[in-house]
Amino acid sequence: QVQLVESGGGLVQAGGSLRLSCAASGRTFSSYVMGWFRQAPGKEREFVAAISGSGGSTDYAASVKERFIISRDNAKNTVYLQMNSLKPEDTAVYYCAARSGYYVAYWIRIKSQYNYWGQGTKVTVSS
Repeated sequence: QVQLVESGGGLVQAGGSLRLSCAASGRTFSSYVMGWFRQAPGKEREFVAAISGSGGSTDYAASVKERFIISRDNAKNTVYLQMNSLKPEDTAVYYCAARSGYYVAYWIRIKSQYNYWGQGTKVTVSS
């Protein structure tokens, strides 16, 4: 069982930056693929970024590539999402998710493939 707790959300002006954190419980954090998803009001939850257990492989949605960076610190059981050059369309509740197993391209973007979810942290980008 893994428990995930996100933090770091808030209100920021367009062009600004925020860093989200997701702290995980458990002793096998490095065996989990971690993902970030977001859900804007009235929209489906969508993939943002994912990272392999070792941190050596990452993937990003096209809408955030070159602006967001996913990373992890396995010693601290924490995954991060550094968000730069924020836009109003990045406004959403951001969720981290975890799934044990190998990092495989065909499933890492699919929310139903993740077993564990945090409660979410709200990000609001003003224009």
